[in-house]
Amino acid sequence: MSDTTDPDRHKQKMQARKAVQDQEVGEKRIEKGLLIVHTGAGKGKSTAAFGLLLRMVGRGRKTAVVQFIKGAWSTGEREVLERFGPLVEWHTMGEGFTWETQDRERDVAACRRAWAVTESLLKREDIALIVLDELSIALRYDYLPLDAVLAAFAARPAMQHVVVTGRNARPALIEAADLVTEMTSVKHHFAAGVRAQEGIEF
Repeated sequence: MSDTTDPDRHKQKMQARKAVQDQEVGEKRIEKGLLIVHTGAGKGKSTAAFGLLLRMVGRGRKTAVVQFIKGAWSTGEREVLERFGPLVEWHTMGEGFTWETQDRERDVAACRRAWAVTESLLKREDIALIVLDELSIALRYDYLPLDAVLAAFAARPAMQHVVVTGRNARPALIEAADLVTEMTSVKHHFAAGVRAQEGIEF
């Protein structure tokens, strides 16, 4: 019998695994606000961030969203999260993706307005988690000064979590982050001619 089919050997193996896991977890004693980055070409960066926000709301903590690029079009996540009232502040500050506006000055101005809102949120002790949706795109195109953004992150309240989404995260942002997840694209229905669908893309 192999380890996977013999009950006694399996139990012994899992007991040893549990002992290792318990020891590893027991050694972790630091508590701090995390800087989390979701990047990569795959789908799901913002969706994963909103999942974290929903988890925080489930704990009764205040949260905020600042959307840097996306315009004021209706999305399912906004519709549901705004129902939580004072636990979720939602700020859609963008005017659409850069290829839609085709106006750099306008894009920069919109991002600077969004950053002004973000700076005020980064000073608030009562906000447990902030999602900065598509901030990486604003940084990629130099719409905002990266050094100033990183400095504001470093100065935020000690237990405040920040999630940054968007493709092509800058190396300095990745270096500063506590957790970085890269979404990779293995297969996407767009390539087969399937359009964006309600409840999946928005």
